[in-house]
Amino acid sequence: MRIIGIDPGTIATGYGIIDATGGRLKFVSAGCIRNPGAMPMPERFKRIHAGLHGVFDEFKPEEMAVEGLFFCKNVKTAIALGEARGIAMLVAAEKGARVFEYAPRRVKQAVLGRGGARKEQVQYMIKAILNMDEEPQPADASDALAIAVCHAYAALSPLAGLTKRGRG
Repeated sequence: MRIIGIDPGTIATGYGIIDATGGRLKFVSAGCIRNPGAMPMPERFKRIHAGLHGVFDEFKPEEMAVEGLFFCKNVKTAIALGEARGIAMLVAAEKGARVFEYAPRRVKQAVLGRGGARKEQVQYMIKAILNMDEEPQPADASDALAIAVCHAYAALSPLAGLTKRGRG
């Protein structure tokens, strides 16, 4: 199964793609769709949409895992993250991929065994889990890979069929 993880943002949307086969995880690709901070929001949305379409067309993921909503002190930041998440979900729906959401704390618990990890720790563990030569860069791509790994662990779990996991 090919999984794309998405770390949404209007300035930087990270993506990470892995293959999960027979309990084994393999790194495929990772990167980031970047937008200038001064760019008007509708143009950012257009670039995220087009960029993710390109990634889906090239790598053809079957399932998408996206960072779920979390409590944020800055309302503008929370709204922007929600908008970027919506664009990613739209692209997944357009491409026929099932969508799954994971809270940031759950992602860190899946990758590191605890929910309060720093970005550097996530990068280090993703390198080890996916047997990569170097830590994935930038941090947005590493976080997206962590989201994909979290989903792979959940999907491979013997309990996966007992819970409603996705929207599709």
